[in-house]
Amino acid sequence: MATCCRPGPTHGRGLLAALVFFSASAVARAEPPGEVALEDFVQPVSTSPYAFRDFPDRVLFGDMHIHSNLSPDAGLLGTSLSPEDVYRAARGETVRSNTGQPFRLVRPLDFLVLTDHAEAMGLATMIRDSSPVLLASTRGREVWQGFNGGPEAALQAFGSLLADLSAGTDPFADIDMAGSIWPEFVELADRYNQPGVFTAMTGFEWTSQPDGNNLHRIVVFADGADKTSRVRPFSALDSQDPAELWNYMENYEALTGGRVFAHVHNGNLSNGIAFTAGTFDGTPMDADYAARRSRWEPIMEITQIKGDGETHPILSPDDEFASFERWDVTNLDGSAPKTPEMLRYEYARTALLTGLEVEARVGVNPYDFGFNGTTDSHTGLASSGEENYFGKFPGTEPGPDRFFKTVVPAADPSLRIISAQESAAGLTGAWVRENTRDEIFDAMLRKEIFATTGTRLRVRLFAGWDFKPGDELMSDFSGLGYTRGIPMGGRLDSPPQDAAPTFIVRAERDPDWANLDRIQIIKGWIDADGSSRERIYDIAVAGGREIGPDGRAREPVGSTVDLATATFTNTIGAPFLAGYWRDPDFDLSERAFYYVRVLEIPTPRWTTYDAVRFGLDLPEEVPSTVQDRAYSSPVWFTPAGGP
Repeated sequence: MATCCRPGPTHGRGLLAALVFFSASAVARAEPPGEVALEDFVQPVSTSPYAFRDFPDRVLFGDMHIHSNLSPDAGLLGTSLSPEDVYRAARGETVRSNTGQPFRLVRPLDFLVLTDHAEAMGLATMIRDSSPVLLASTRGREVWQGFNGGPEAALQAFGSLLADLSAGTDPFADIDMAGSIWPEFVELADRYNQPGVFTAMTGFEWTSQPDGNNLHRIVVFADGADKTSRVRPFSALDSQDPAELWNYMENYEALTGGRVFAHVHNGNLSNGIAFTAGTFDGTPMDADYAARRSRWEPIMEITQIKGDGETHPILSPDDEFASFERWDVTNLDGSAPKTPEMLRYEYARTALLTGLEVEARVGVNPYDFGFNGTTDSHTGLASSGEENYFGKFPGTEPGPDRFFKTVVPAADPSLRIISAQESAAGLTGAWVRENTRDEIFDAMLRKEIFATTGTRLRVRLFAGWDFKPGDELMSDFSGLGYTRGIPMGGRLDSPPQDAAPTFIVRAERDPDWANLDRIQIIKGWIDADGSSRERIYDIAVAGGREIGPDGRAREPVGSTVDLATATFTNTIGAPFLAGYWRDPDFDLSERAFYYVRVLEIPTPRWTTYDAVRFGLDLPEEVPSTVQDRAYSSPVWFTPAGGP
């Protein structure tokens, strides 16, 4: 028995090998998980086709422009939600709105940039808390007394503050207001930042507004409090010149080794000064100025509550979808009427054309920006859905009397903007590898982002020289796109002889919302005569409609909206669309850009939901339905020999 059970030489070696194997496995399992070095693998063929991939394959949705009670034009107007409340709501928690109503998103956001105004940041909370820092200042005590002296005194105090800020006068120059708020503000972002789950990024709004014209920028940091706490927000009271903001950002990166950029918003309220071919003082851009603007402002906020900024019917008369959520009668403070010649320098499509014109003159394109969408909510609630829209200010949160409240006052009644004209928008989609600050920031810098007007439809665009019909339907669409082309935000170069740009595009509906109507490519270019041109091409349409020889499907998708019940059905349209397109009019000598616009089928506008909920008549000032949409960041082509 003893002999039969004693292992022989072979048996012993097998047992020893087994013991070594299981011991090694146990040790390996006991070690904390770490990243596996791919070079450690010796298999000649990988059994996982994704093991060696290193490109963005995940889309995230977030809001890059939102305000808490720390912003004076929020907190002083009744916003009670704190920065912490803003993060909680964005993460999908149920919170109480400023008017006491329960609020929750249909799904949590993936990332958020909290962007309170740099000017008088924290004033409202200082007044509420009777801050000794505020009361130690003569002007601070006056303001505190005004806001604690009843409605009329509070209104006078608010008007006085606005007058100071509009005149470029800092009423609290003797108070380090930001210094008392900013350290806690940036540390809170770190506390709510959960890599892989929810990304909280630090930012602020620089509120330049010369003569009431909007030049606001949103400043976005990639970094945590270890770096962002070493500076203070740059205020328009420091300077209203964007070039000085660029200096601030350049100095931040030099001081901390961190990363930062800014994006422009609401050119539609700038009265023609947002996207000119000149500098802040009106002189023509040179190459250095154009390069600095491109470097520090890589993104344009194309849509938000204060209107859509893609294009305008006067600028794009052949675009039947151009008249969408327009605010186009005045500037930001309602002090001056808008005239038609201003529009050219306010909207994204013509700004891209202006960028091509400047590039042809000085060799650098100042407006080669990507597109993002935001809410600019001053309620602390990132509510961008038509069915769940909570307004821009506490006074325009849901209620039976919100339609006709004034949100842009003006002495001339024809220039006033009412709350019914607010747009339930928007969101930013970012193509990333993982949900982290660095990944999202990198996506912004390379412009691999897209804007939506509030829903979470997704769009993906690749451009190249040799895509073929059918590539848009390949199973490994992204792998093909990155291997043979460039994604949105990129530049096409080195064209083969007699080639033309080819594009493959996919779009998918928001799983909680509406089907898709169509995919379009918008092209802009400078022709041989030096004239700016634009053209729209439908490349995929739902419902069996035909695209004609002119590249357009003229038949509308239809509508299933029932205005009496504020409902719609997805019995028209398509949940998924894909398209291939080759530019039929390409000229190697002409500068050009291309971007994708995806349209959803019609759905009830937020005002229609309110009308049903509260038994109201629909306001005549706004349409009863909307076709929400997405805008991809552009791709560009520069002729050989060009910059």
